[in-house]
Amino acid sequence: MKKFLALILALCMILALTACSGGIDAGKLDEIQTALASIQSQVDELAAAKAAEAAAPVEEPAEEPAPETPAEPALSGKLIVFAAASMTETLTEIGDLFMAANPDVELVFNFDSSGTLKTQIEEGADVDVFISAGQKQMNQLDITADPEVNTDGLDFVLEGTRFNILENKVALAVPEGNPAGIESYDDWAAKLGAGEIFLAMGNSDVPVGQYTQKILAYYELSEEDLASAGSITYGSNVKEVTTQVSEGAVDCGIIYQTDAFSAGLTIVDTATKDMCGQVIYPAAVMNVSANPELAQAFLDFCVTPEASAIFEGVGFTPLA
Repeated sequence: MKKFLALILALCMILALTACSGGIDAGKLDEIQTALASIQSQVDELAAAKAAEAAAPVEEPAEEPAPETPAEPALSGKLIVFAAASMTETLTEIGDLFMAANPDVELVFNFDSSGTLKTQIEEGADVDVFISAGQKQMNQLDITADPEVNTDGLDFVLEGTRFNILENKVALAVPEGNPAGIESYDDWAAKLGAGEIFLAMGNSDVPVGQYTQKILAYYELSEEDLASAGSITYGSNVKEVTTQVSEGAVDCGIIYQTDAFSAGLTIVDTATKDMCGQVIYPAAVMNVSANPELAQAFLDFCVTPEASAIFEGVGFTPLA
């Protein structure tokens, strides 16, 4: 801008000098025209430079890089999981996926009846996670549960970690070909009461056995009388009962529908809520865990869509 004003001033001076001279001869005129052409050329150059400057993109100030989010620490360590026998196939598969995603983690499973697992925990077994096939066994380890259930005041459940993870169904399963021709629970009750069939059921300290006892009571059948008559045989966990049915050692067995599915058994009926209540599986981190963070991470993994699909594939209903 200053240079432009200087050129204009120069032009004005030339004109003033010309006016003072009283006239313009041919030589002066040529000089003036040459000066004017030079000034015009410089004015044009200035205008072009200004236009180019205005059209040039405005450079934005460089953004400072966002601070890097620190990576979550990798999971590692050994984890001991106590779980109901009915979860053997599904939880083993889910455990393999968890270890594949976390190569520094070692999972050790202990599958058995929930009653046996509860006793082992009470007696001081190393454990990080407990998943029971019934509320009773978890309640017996939970200091916040009803004292009439937790009669010994046991305190093994880590506060804030307990939740209901799955629901199952109590199924009436028969061997291949259904040789006794059992059609339903109603038909089963009539034939069992008449001494026509041989039943396999879980022991009284096993959740599936406790559900069976409720079904017997629903049909007003005496377990004691049936056992005395030789109409009942027992298994220490649901897998033992399932095996008896698979081998055709009994006419029928009351097991979980997930075990029947895994064993390829025929289910003739499933119990209603009125017959034995709901079959809910609670899960929790134990407060004696040597690695509670890893234990919680595993339970979180068990409710992911990937894990839920595995549970649903054998008949479980995910609840979380």
